[in-house]
Amino acid sequence: MNQKFKITTLLLLSIWGSIHAQENWTLDECVSYAMGHNLQLNDFKYTNQSNRETYRQSVRNLLPSVNASSSYLINYGRAEDPNTGTFVNLDFYSNNYSLESSIDLFQGFQKINSIKASKLLFKATQEEVLQQKYLLAFRVMQAFYDIQFFEGLVEISKEQLTVSQSNYSLVEKQVELGLKAGADLYEAESLLLTDKLNVTQSKNQLASAKLTLIQEMNLENTSDITIQKDLEEIVSEFNSQEMKSDSVYTEAREFIPMIKAQEFRAEAAKKQVAVSRGRLYPSLSFFAGIGTGYFETFRDTLGNTLPFREQFRDNTSQYIGVNLNVPISNGWSARSRIKQSKIEKLRAENNLKTQEQVLFQAIQKLVQDYNSLLVELVQSNQKMEAQNLAFTIAQKRYEKGLINALELFTAKNLYASAQNENLQVKLRSEINKSTLDFYRGLPVFNIEAPSPQRGNQ
Repeated sequence: MNQKFKITTLLLLSIWGSIHAQENWTLDECVSYAMGHNLQLNDFKYTNQSNRETYRQSVRNLLPSVNASSSYLINYGRAEDPNTGTFVNLDFYSNNYSLESSIDLFQGFQKINSIKASKLLFKATQEEVLQQKYLLAFRVMQAFYDIQFFEGLVEISKEQLTVSQSNYSLVEKQVELGLKAGADLYEAESLLLTDKLNVTQSKNQLASAKLTLIQEMNLENTSDITIQKDLEEIVSEFNSQEMKSDSVYTEAREFIPMIKAQEFRAEAAKKQVAVSRGRLYPSLSFFAGIGTGYFETFRDTLGNTLPFREQFRDNTSQYIGVNLNVPISNGWSARSRIKQSKIEKLRAENNLKTQEQVLFQAIQKLVQDYNSLLVELVQSNQKMEAQNLAFTIAQKRYEKGLINALELFTAKNLYASAQNENLQVKLRSEINKSTLDFYRGLPVFNIEAPSPQRGNQ
């Protein structure tokens, strides 16, 4: 029994440990999780759903309207007798029932243009949802690579700490043997404490970067996250192909959601102008209805009130008709709405040009950075190798007593700075390359774009 209990306990502990074991997140996994859990993104989705319903309702507005009504009326004192048409001093009650339907035959094409405008606005919000997904993906990517940078910084700091710890131990032994003075030990200890502080600061920066990613992903019930490391792949993928701003912009202009959304809004603004103009035209509608009623004053020759069923049948009436409405003067409000619609159209077109300008300027900056990073990456690698060699020589000279601790500290810091710069250039290169790949239409994030079928629903 005890053996079974022990085995069961071990199994439960192993399962519990596997559930709570730290998962290694890839960039795609981080982006995918953020897409499903980011609350700000949901707000844009709700706006899109609202616009979809607005579009559907604009289509349903073409259908005839049907209304039924019923009333119950009690008359006191002097009132008109519906049976004779004369006024009597009599208390009586009556019921009325009616069913009416109407349909607009012509309204200056207002409903047709409203359908087109609402459909365009629905498509615009679809693109805006997609744009927000891309923006979220880029924020996650930035936070992801920030973690990689600070993880690299922690490793560099630890390497520097290991060297300082080794040097401190060496000086300590030399002081014991009388080969160095006590002041040398204080210098070595100072360098050691400095590197310990650098490790602590790097770990704090790493924790802050992880918190940023966790918040972007809306990852609950955790304060830590582990990501996969792929820094070596960055250098191999960053080639020496020079890019041109115009060619990248031409490709990006065709699919970037914020541009397509603004195009839809500009087209919708044109349709709204047509809707406003439609109010200047006469409107024509057709209507038909049926009605009946029950009256307490409807009596037979014996003075008895006629039964409800008989009155309901005999009092039935039908009617049909058309209604023509010609706008003549309404305080110039219709023409004022046309002017306002034209202004909104101009604003939408200007916003489109602004978005195009913003996109082109962003691509210009990215291409300029890309071409600069091509050179920086090569030079950064060369600088790091040279500083590594210089530090290795300084370390050997320090061990032989040919240089002091300050000179060694300078060489070590220069090497650490070169490592830091090289790591920054690598990650900047990766972010820059991924962003340009996105603008060139290459698959960077696994994000589904809205399909034409869904746009027409």
